[in-house]
Amino acid sequence: MNAIDLRTFILLDSLQLQMASYISTISRGYFPVAGQACTIVEISPGIEINRLTDIALKATNVTPGIQIVERLFGMLEVHSDSQGDARQAGQAILGELNLKESDRMRPRVLTSQLIKNISDHHAQLINKMRYGNMVLRGDTLYVLEVEPAGYAYFAANEAEKASHINIINVSGAGRYGRVYIAGQESEVLVSQEIVQQRLSELTGRDPAGDSE
Repeated sequence: MNAIDLRTFILLDSLQLQMASYISTISRGYFPVAGQACTIVEISPGIEINRLTDIALKATNVTPGIQIVERLFGMLEVHSDSQGDARQAGQAILGELNLKESDRMRPRVLTSQLIKNISDHHAQLINKMRYGNMVLRGDTLYVLEVEPAGYAYFAANEAEKASHINIINVSGAGRYGRVYIAGQESEVLVSQEIVQQRLSELTGRDPAGDSE
């Protein structure tokens, strides 16, 4: 059995405007811009992500935006103007691990809920903790919780493709990923529907019952 557990493996074919800006806000690496492609890899144990970053950067012309090393999980995001380069970086990582894309975990949605006509103080609480846009009184808020965590970035990017919404916050590292999206009710409903559909289309093995 492979000693490294491949949790998330996904290509974002075209970063949307908000999503690229959001990643830049939280990035400690090199900032992506809208229209670039990026590959996101999440593994366990986390420390091994350093070796996989080295593999990806030496394999092709990609730039690292996010690398997170936790006790249990590690996550890497690399991006490029060339979708082919982003794909090749992912394939180099799979080759090093002697795995296929189908060996990744498929996403499991734990929470997918709408809060309509959000109140002032609730909005203020959320805005204190967000890195993206602000949620405002009267907005509809969509909250997604997904396992593995890395698919949160994919979900938020797909939502922005499909609807006119504001990305409030995306947490894509750790045991669970979380996405907060807000806007007009009709637009947020579209984002919820498309996110659930896109996540359900991803293949892979069932998420394992990891403990932290």
